[in-house]
Amino acid sequence: MWGTTTVVAAFALALVAMSFAFMGGAVIVAVPLAIVGIGVAGLIDLSRRRKQAASMHDHREQARNESVDFTDRDKQTLVSE
Repeated sequence: MWGTTTVVAAFALALVAMSFAFMGGAVIVAVPLAIVGIGVAGLIDLSRRRKQAASMHDHREQARNESVDFTDRDKQTLVSE
């Protein structure tokens, strides 16, 4: 898990635990707040992963488009005997 996601999830779990410990109106506030916090952390993590995957795709495309020029010495060392 990512660092921010872990912190938000721990905070959300603490809110839920507090709401059950005090058994008051905190349940009405803490549970939806925890769900929203977990959702936001999930969306941020999803966005980060999407950007990372797009970056890898771009690197792959750049590597595919570049041709490699071998020198005569390279060609000699690449030949298997």
